[in-house]
Amino acid sequence: MARAGLTRERLVRAGAELADEVGFEHVTVSELARRFDVKVASLYSHLKNSRELKTGIALLALEELADRAADALAGRAGKDALDAFANVYRDYAREHPGRYTAARLRLDPDTAAASAGGRHAQMMRAILRGYDLTEPEQTHAVRLLGSVFHGYVSLEAAGGFSHSAPDAQESWAWILDRLDALLRGRPAG
Repeated sequence: MARAGLTRERLVRAGAELADEVGFEHVTVSELARRFDVKVASLYSHLKNSRELKTGIALLALEELADRAADALAGRAGKDALDAFANVYRDYAREHPGRYTAARLRLDPDTAAASAGGRHAQMMRAILRGYDLTEPEQTHAVRLLGSVFHGYVSLEAAGGFSHSAPDAQESWAWILDRLDALLRGRPAG
């Protein structure tokens, strides 16, 4: 019999907290059972295995990130929207490093299609409409922005920018200015 109060949602949220503390790669059903001081078997009435737990954390992270991005984008366009969207990703990765990693988990096609991942793409395309890009340039731009944001955030999280000047925030602002100029099709100032 499952312990009273344990639900799939509660376990996924606790797994997300654990991911932020110890790293997404260290999240397991066994580790979660230790956290709740229960036997692993008592969690299997809520979760099939660690993969299902990790998928739940990934879906939660995608949803949280999409909600934050939507809030940040409200009423913004052009460079303001680009900056807001980029900063949401960077801030989320800093606040929730394990969840941010989880958001990159490869999902099966049906799960991915039903996830908030589609909202991320829609918001990025909405930002790019302000830059008057046509296809296939818009798709290239979505991939470029995603690569730059994720690459920068990942390098920063690994301490890649902590050893030299200028500080990481100055470089981040410079990069966003250059991306804006590139998307507008004009030389950076």
